[in-house]
Amino acid sequence: MIMTTSDNGQNFIVREEGERLTAYQCSAGIWTIGVGHTGWVDAKPVSRGMTITKAQSREILRSDLRRFERAVNDEARVPLSQHQFDALVSLAFNIGEGAFRRSTLLKLLNRGDYKGASEQFLVWKNAGGRPILLNRRKREKTLFDGGKYV
Repeated sequence: MIMTTSDNGQNFIVREEGERLTAYQCSAGIWTIGVGHTGWVDAKPVSRGMTITKAQSREILRSDLRRFERAVNDEARVPLSQHQFDALVSLAFNIGEGAFRRSTLLKLLNRGDYKGASEQFLVWKNAGGRPILLNRRKREKTLFDGGKYV
């Protein structure tokens, strides 16, 4: 069965990533808009001064989520609840499909070790060599474990 991110899962990702309707440069200097979108909007690259509506932001997010949903659907070989799927998509959205596909979390999950996979969320806590993502990973782990959208 092909799964998609629930409305609650999308809202979780929006809360974690933040949503900005005016383009800004992320910490890596990349022009970004909406919910972490760095590509194109209406056939134009995201750039200084670009603005979008909230409805456009959510439409772009739904489109962006497809590739992360595909990664989870393609790679997870065990049954997933909706909250587990949403947590995995949130992680993949943040770390990228490649890192997700190569992760120990996925290896453990595919062995049926849901508890071991859950603990692996906390491994992905660093950005720029600092553990600035730990609280997000704790919330993703909680979501994966119990379905609580905290």
